[in-house]
Amino acid sequence: EVQLVESGGGLVQPGGSLRLSCAASGFTFSGYAMTWVRQAPGKGLEWLSTSNTGGGGTTYADSVKGRFTLSRDNAKNIAYLQMSSLKSEDTAVYYCKQRSIWGQGTQVTVSS
Repeated sequence: EVQLVESGGGLVQPGGSLRLSCAASGFTFSGYAMTWVRQAPGKGLEWLSTSNTGGGGTTYADSVKGRFTLSRDNAKNIAYLQMSSLKSEDTAVYYCKQRSIWGQGTQVTVSS
């Protein structure tokens, strides 16, 4: 069974950092692009970043470029989203996805 499980969300103060993890199983992790998206309260889905395969590099939305870093450990089948300089507007449920497969999401709340 193909499965993605996010973890690492929580409450963090503005300006703080948090690292999200996405544990993958049921497919050849290294062969697929991995994407992080989020959904803020009352808003639609926002694409954040995609780690491509085959030397395609990693791309970021302008809203998070320079603050968020997507990395992956292909040996452990985990994708990470390192988030820094967090703002209140980063409050959202964060999801990792691989094509049409989504994780359950993890809540990130940025508040003092």
